[in-house]
Amino acid sequence: MTVESVRSDVPRTLELPTPPLAGGGVPGLGHGWKLVRDPLGFLAQLRDHGDVVRLKMGPKTVYAVTTPDLSGAVALSPDFEIGGPLWESLEGLLGKKGVATATGPLHRRQRRTIQPAFRLDIIPEYGPIMEEEARAFAARWESGGAVDCTSESFRVAVRIAARCLLRGQFMDERAERLSTALATVFRGMYRRMVIPAGPLYRLPLPAHRKFDRALADLHALVDEIIDERRTSGQKPDDLLTALLEAKDGNGDPIDEQEIHDQVVAILTPGSETIASTLMWLLQVLAAYPDQARRISEEVESVTGGRPVAFGDVRKLSHTNNVVVEALRLRPAVWILTRRAVTETELGGYRIPAGADIVYSPYAIQRDPRSYERHLDFDPDRWLPERSKDLPKYAMRPFSVGNRKCPSDHFSMAQLTLVTATIASRWRFEQASGSNDAPHVGITLRPHRLRLKAVPR
Repeated sequence: MTVESVRSDVPRTLELPTPPLAGGGVPGLGHGWKLVRDPLGFLAQLRDHGDVVRLKMGPKTVYAVTTPDLSGAVALSPDFEIGGPLWESLEGLLGKKGVATATGPLHRRQRRTIQPAFRLDIIPEYGPIMEEEARAFAARWESGGAVDCTSESFRVAVRIAARCLLRGQFMDERAERLSTALATVFRGMYRRMVIPAGPLYRLPLPAHRKFDRALADLHALVDEIIDERRTSGQKPDDLLTALLEAKDGNGDPIDEQEIHDQVVAILTPGSETIASTLMWLLQVLAAYPDQARRISEEVESVTGGRPVAFGDVRKLSHTNNVVVEALRLRPAVWILTRRAVTETELGGYRIPAGADIVYSPYAIQRDPRSYERHLDFDPDRWLPERSKDLPKYAMRPFSVGNRKCPSDHFSMAQLTLVTATIASRWRFEQASGSNDAPHVGITLRPHRLRLKAVPR
């Protein structure tokens, strides 16, 4: 299967088969109820029904893609664009003018604005901030004390993003507000994505009011950040300055809504996905003490006992492989959607114009056809001699094509640095009341991870 084969040269009038319909739908809700009750299990078992499978989401038909090659083709083909229920839901959070949700020429211009902040030669400039925040994160643990990993992971992720990309003072109180708001908003967004109940979400129910308050607080926080920068008169060389000085296609300053939506897009998806991944890495350190020990030994061999530095990251090969394996088994971005812009062919089936496509990195990255012992946590599978024969799109945690995450190297650097820093100082074990089962929302993270730290 190649990307080119998605855009069929066969005339559109050719009759192509319709993908098989998944079983278990419920009248009115279709398969939405399964995506609420057991989304991970449901999406994983779809591979047993074919490479492309039809789902019913309320009155809509959605096409699920289950193989690495077809997911890569969908991500790269111009026949498909960002769209579908996931992105429609996210527009309510991120706005329509941020890089995460914009399409076409607007998206391309915005990528050009933000991309310089993530150039490989720029990322080392963030090293001292990442080091400081990683060490502060490790220092906040106390021997024998239980820690709520959700709030701590959000705090370090938000602080690194804000201090590196916005270069402003970002107090813990704001980080707490952001992490609390994000947890509520992303949970509510997932419900709205899989059960499109429309006006029912405007009923004044407690859960709906909590969601609305959290969303309002998130946007108010972003306005505070922008207003403070303007009031200060400062113009540090950062992403916020680039946005405040950016021009649109006519050479005029971009409008206030776009600046707002861009800051939301900078802070929220990155903080949510990095925080979720950090939670899984903490869970790994507790669940696999042999891997934690190997990380600690690798850090010792590289640093000789001094604190981990940003310059050590490339030398920490096993630590990096632990991060990659955590991303494989527990990807924060566990579901993605696209929309067909024209009638096309996919996997030998007809896909009508306007159809929504869904695929799950979680399911694809656990496919036994791609991975030996696919459910085992095995960082050594990423050694060059073992990973060279994997299907091309069997592991793409930062996506591909023009929607590829621009901060992939930035994200990997901070994940490796934080993991190495904390694993070299502490051993971890589950605390009372901890529940590390997956919690499914817009991102995937542990339900309620509480750990105790023991000094090494």
